[in-house]
Amino acid sequence: MDLAHTYLGEKVIEQGLKFIVKRPMDNMDRILEWVEKLPMAPHQRADVQSVKEFLRNKDTNWYRLADRLFTEIDPHVREKFAVNFFLNANFLGVPKQQEMAQKLGYSVPFAILIDPTERCNLSCTGCWAGDYQRKEELDFDTLDRVLTEAEELGIYFIVVSGGEPLVRKNDIIKLAEKHNSQVFHLFTNGTLVDDEFIGEMKRVGNITLAFSIEGFEQTTDARRGRGVFKKVMDAMDRMRKAGLIYGVSTTYSRNNTEELASEEFVDMLVDKGVTFAWYFTYIPIGKDVDISMMATPEQRAYMYERILEYRRTKPVFIMDFWNDGEASNGCIAGGRRYLHINARGDVEPCAFVHYATCNIKNVSLQEALGSPLMRAYQKRQPFNQNLRRPCPIIDNPEMLKEMVEESGAYPTQLHADETAEEFAEKLTPYADSWADIADRIWEEKHSEQKQALDIK
Repeated sequence: MDLAHTYLGEKVIEQGLKFIVKRPMDNMDRILEWVEKLPMAPHQRADVQSVKEFLRNKDTNWYRLADRLFTEIDPHVREKFAVNFFLNANFLGVPKQQEMAQKLGYSVPFAILIDPTERCNLSCTGCWAGDYQRKEELDFDTLDRVLTEAEELGIYFIVVSGGEPLVRKNDIIKLAEKHNSQVFHLFTNGTLVDDEFIGEMKRVGNITLAFSIEGFEQTTDARRGRGVFKKVMDAMDRMRKAGLIYGVSTTYSRNNTEELASEEFVDMLVDKGVTFAWYFTYIPIGKDVDISMMATPEQRAYMYERILEYRRTKPVFIMDFWNDGEASNGCIAGGRRYLHINARGDVEPCAFVHYATCNIKNVSLQEALGSPLMRAYQKRQPFNQNLRRPCPIIDNPEMLKEMVEESGAYPTQLHADETAEEFAEKLTPYADSWADIADRIWEEKHSEQKQALDIK
């Protein structure tokens, strides 16, 4: 009887949500009421309240983004995204994740990142996946099993990378079609997006793309190959015409931080119909590792200040994964909110941490989440009380060394030329330099907050 009531309740919610999103801008207040009912941490609820105020004001960038998102997106895709992301992944998925985590004694994440293949049609300088075998693949049955097990745990947000995931585009469509209650978010170089695939994306409705670019044409092509930028721009135009949801993934380094932080670049994204932009800082792991490619601590601080400004002014959602530690309460890896399964099946705590203690071909997803390396991560999180220093790789490298040694993890790269201890020593000077800046920013912010409370 309880199961029947739960099922009927979910169906009523689903039908109500579908009704609301048929005329989303007319139902903005009702949508906001739904969002407020989503389970979330207190710091996330505070962010929702801020967004709520913005969305109720038609002069804000957030209202313009919502208007563009809801009016330009194909109705079927819009409805599918609303049900799969807001209802399944958040409203229903998060409580189930929390329930399962309490039962199991370790975290169940919001998302999993999985690589169907290591193969790629490009060879980008500094690629984080460039030192894998470049020939491994996860077979369809394994992918299917992992996604089924994910849903059983309440995980409905599936991130797909590689290699280039669209090398396996037919399998991805089949998986999205079979697991039609989940969201499939693909990181792609964009060169294999054709009209046939766009048509299939529109049909299944539950796939979004993040196009990888490095800036404008010259900068993107310098790292990714001649002509790549134009192919991505063309793919965006065709995606927009089809009414699909897409964004960009970009990596800021020593050479392109100012370009990616420029208003001209962000305006270009808005003009191309981009809904979201994921900003990553260059991590020296993978192919052609070069510490000197890392953005300087000063550039990292500058980037975040610019992103904060764009969040107040531009109709595009931007996330800076290394600077947004306050929003996520520190590092989200290690199964806390996400983990990575590479194309060989190794279960890694993060796409940038090439160590594992188990392989998904030999264990269930539930067992992988409770593996020694994931537990070593979770008992140390957050890795720093200063949430501007969240990462165990570049901000707290001694933590990575400790976790690898404690868990007995093995390296998953093709060329494991250095130990975790040697890697940590190499990154310590950067971590120390960033600590000087990040601690000052953290102290200034909390001092201002304290003064504001004292005034009240």
